Amino acid sequence: MRTAFRTAVTGAVTTAALLAGGTAQATPAGPGVTARLISQTTIGDTDYTVREITIPPGQATGWHYHDGPLYGIVKQGTLSHFDSSCASDGVYRRGSTIQEPAGAGNVHIGRNLGSTPLVLDVLYVLPHGAPFSEDAPNPGCPFE
Repeated sequence: MRTAFRTAVTGAVTTAALLAGGTAQATPAGPGVTARLISQTTIGDTDYTVREITIPPGQATGWHYHDGPLYGIVKQGTLSHFDSSCASDGVYRRGSTIQEPAGAGNVHIGRNLGSTPLVLDVLYVLPHGAPFSEDAPNPGCPFE
């Protein structure tokens, strides 16, 4: 099952990357966190964007949610993912895939608690014109 999901995500990222290119957009909030646009296209009312996100050791994405689903693959490092209850909802190492559901009820943060940069390839499937993420306040967790 995990292999099938990884294959599906890899296929989706590759397909999106082949469909179109585009110009770079703003990087996620957080000191030293960067994003590089790989590919972007719009089909109907949906934007498909592939970005490479790099999170330095000790840094995080900031609390946020997405207006559409997100699919990712960890290329390097380890992603520690937390939900709005402050609980870890997953630790993803190199080669792991992650899926984040859409909506304001799915506030989360991605953190790099390791000693090497975390690199993710991410496919965003968003309503046309939606931002990559929507900022959310810290839900009361003792970390950012």
